[in-house]
Amino acid sequence: MDRQYRAYLYALSAVLMWSTVASAFKLSLVYLSPVALLFYASLFSCAALLLVVVCQNKLILLRRANLGEWRKGLMFGFLNPFLYYLLLFKAYDLLPAQQAQPINYTWAVTLSLLSVPLLGHRISRMELISILISYSGVYIIATKGDIGSFSFTNPGGLILALASTLVWALYWLFNTKDGRDPVVGLLMNFICALPVAGIVLLLTGEASFVSWQGLAGACYVGCCEMGFAFILWLLAMKSTRSTIKIANLIFFSPFLSLIFIHYLVGEDILGSSVIGLSFIVAGVILQSTLTRSRRKDPAGSS
Repeated sequence: MDRQYRAYLYALSAVLMWSTVASAFKLSLVYLSPVALLFYASLFSCAALLLVVVCQNKLILLRRANLGEWRKGLMFGFLNPFLYYLLLFKAYDLLPAQQAQPINYTWAVTLSLLSVPLLGHRISRMELISILISYSGVYIIATKGDIGSFSFTNPGGLILALASTLVWALYWLFNTKDGRDPVVGLLMNFICALPVAGIVLLLTGEASFVSWQGLAGACYVGCCEMGFAFILWLLAMKSTRSTIKIANLIFFSPFLSLIFIHYLVGEDILGSSVIGLSFIVAGVILQSTLTRSRRKDPAGSS
């Protein structure tokens, strides 16, 4: 099979998985609390990632991990999966999926804002415009298009969804300095986070009987969202001759997700959700274009 064709196959498989997870979150939360979904999904993800590590003959890296690497696993694992998915699942529990999913997509915008105090980056006028475009989309979605009302479907859910983008952006920034193997490092993060999620599950008194539907949902979320999609995306980026062509495929995911939300969850997709998502994606595309231009010409940004 041609290498580039294989890269597209990996990438499209990852995009398809990511497009279904918003529906999987919402359906799973019918049977599980956010904390329970976090614990069981993390458990399944540990199993899936361990299987990948074994198949890639990288188990020796896990065995040889030193104390410093396990400290990283504990720190990164607290951010992702523990805190990130706890906030995200709670947001999905409070908001319609068609609102939570696009808002979560603004993590790239949050990342650019965090890079100012944490990395000393400067935001150009065009980058500021791209940020405003994306957050205008969030406002349109949160108000269901009634932009003059300043009335949100669920303010608490909105705050949690935005907070999850902050946590993910922090995780992404810290993860760029992580020297561990990506798959082994992710497995270590989940191994460290699993006991924490289990303790919280016990303390909240939500460790009750779990139906097969809840376990099936947690299995899908843990394997697809938290595990295999990440692996497939890594394989796609390693196989491709053009990372830009592969990276651009990710922009199809949120729109495909709305289709799945309609047919699987049963939500009537509002025009405001489509318009708001379009604003968010337009802002993210503009920002990513500006970022690539700045890397090619560092002196050109102001």
